[in-house]
Amino acid sequence: MATAVHGPGKITELEPFAPGHRACSGCGEALAVRLAAKAIGNNAIIVNATGCMEVVASPFPYTSWRIPWIHTLFENAAAVASGAEAGLKAMEKKGKIPKRNTKIVAFAGDGGTSDIGLQALSGALERGHDFVYICLDNEAYMNTGIQRSSATPYGASTTTSPAGKESLGQTTWKKNMPAIAAAHDIPYVATACPSYHRDLMKKVTKAVETPGPAYIHILSVCPTGWRCPTDDAIKVGRLAIRTGIFPLYEVENGQYKLSLSLTKLEPVENYLKTQGRFRHLTENTIKEIQERVTREYNKLVELSGKSGGEASS
Repeated sequence: MATAVHGPGKITELEPFAPGHRACSGCGEALAVRLAAKAIGNNAIIVNATGCMEVVASPFPYTSWRIPWIHTLFENAAAVASGAEAGLKAMEKKGKIPKRNTKIVAFAGDGGTSDIGLQALSGALERGHDFVYICLDNEAYMNTGIQRSSATPYGASTTTSPAGKESLGQTTWKKNMPAIAAAHDIPYVATACPSYHRDLMKKVTKAVETPGPAYIHILSVCPTGWRCPTDDAIKVGRLAIRTGIFPLYEVENGQYKLSLSLTKLEPVENYLKTQGRFRHLTENTIKEIQERVTREYNKLVELSGKSGGEASS
């Protein structure tokens, strides 16, 4: 089986996720999947929950996947991945198939992860299955009409949390899924964004090579749902990281480590003003968001410092 190889100055030409899919123009999620697939390599089985990437990559009778791929329901990607991992292990033990160290990798959106798939994911992590779970977080149920999820950020306007004269939009803060995954005491948790492509691929490679369960949370800019220009996905993703709204970090065996050294965070307004879903926010609300982001980022810096993590630029 071919494997992904990438290092300083070199990225594999392997493309397990083929072009020709039907994602929207400028889709950050499609780029995230392509980069992740390159890092995963060919010796893998993909379990894909219902969502944007399942729809755009499998219009019958075609598929963009060049490796084994299973479509699951919204809520059970982790459960199916658990079964596939256990089944492979049993077949290898009985000698029915050769041992190939085939990795099981589950993909699901923020709705399929932080909402309706959380129970299955928690169970799979607790049982210690040897698999990688990747959350593709575009911060709403984009495939079905831009409905809010528990990953939708505070103040964002969606079709089920619309902004108006008497409405702020989303009134709850984004659920911290990486922290929830880390609370299961699994070997590896990381956040990533395709705007920092080498960082993303490095983390996926590390997750694939980690024995036991690994969780990666990828921020995936959605121009359609976020109301931003289709050619701004990389720019918006970088702003999310550089404002501290979506920090890049790893948690290896409980040890936190920041992935990007930022001497000073950019104002959150720089990020918010790039998207139509935030255009209704008042100065007071932006100030409230800024205070929250600064506070949460400082907590992360403190965690990284306590565990001896050193940020890299």
